[in-house]
Amino acid sequence: MPPLHRRDFLAAGAAGLAAATGFSGRPLPARAEKQPAGGKRPFQLKFIVGSCMYGTTALEEILPEVRRTGASQIDIWPLRHGNQREQIEKLGHDRLAELLEQHQVEIGILTHYDLGPFGLQADLPLATRFKVPLMVTGSKGPKNLAGAELKQAVRTFAEQLKPHSDVLGEAGVTIAIENHSGSLVNTPDSIRWFADAVEQQQVGVALAPYHLPQDPAELARLITDLGPKLVHFYAWEHGMGCMTRLPKDQELMQLPGRGPLDFGPLVQALKTSGYSGWTEVFMHPVPRGIPILPETKDVTAAINAARAVLEQAAEPAADS
Repeated sequence: MPPLHRRDFLAAGAAGLAAATGFSGRPLPARAEKQPAGGKRPFQLKFIVGSCMYGTTALEEILPEVRRTGASQIDIWPLRHGNQREQIEKLGHDRLAELLEQHQVEIGILTHYDLGPFGLQADLPLATRFKVPLMVTGSKGPKNLAGAELKQAVRTFAEQLKPHSDVLGEAGVTIAIENHSGSLVNTPDSIRWFADAVEQQQVGVALAPYHLPQDPAELARLITDLGPKLVHFYAWEHGMGCMTRLPKDQELMQLPGRGPLDFGPLVQALKTSGYSGWTEVFMHPVPRGIPILPETKDVTAAINAARAVLEQAAEPAADS
């Protein structure tokens, strides 16, 4: 399909924009599945909602929003980006089960940068109780390496991860390593080397375009190269960054359709690769721990505006 440019994205989401916050409060319905004559189901992105997008808002308020974003799973974050993991312990697991059932939501991901890749077993009881299939964390190892030294360090990390992935894998949990800036696995080459090194493990990559060069063709190539080792995708661009306080409209440029990154090639690479994992519309506010917008309904609308952009990018090319 021809490249989708930012003006196309903005046009796609324009109906959901409002003057005060940049977004409307009206949720988009999940797209109805189309069944072609041949019987093959068309590619559709599967969305999941990051609890930290709502800051430290109570789970009782967040869970009703999940279905309004076209998702049925939630990614639970702990402090400092959110505090929903801590809320769970205050609520109790039985009460959490009631809330999940009430709102027809499942926990799809437990994000744990706090535990690190070698400490994830600490939250295995919760993952087992709620049949959570994915835990996301960062890599661990020496920094500021390059070339052969970096490649060897990535292999060493993959080997160190194996006993942990064996235990979590037996419980049905896959470990996803995110390419966080400044970490061992944070460049296109190191991501590829890591994916190769964990080929036989229940481990994969949680890809965050934010932390990589904002080149659509290169990002699409990386997605293709990762193949089945891509187990989670953050729909998150760099925009103007998330490390210093910015006017809200500039901060929101991390969201698809708001910043300059053309997500078209990325989504098409997901499509041609047969990607079946979740897509998480994502950004970080400044300071951490606050909602991306003050009102819960506006957070949901912002997610939906980005979702519309991504879904348009996944559509088949129109006949010319």
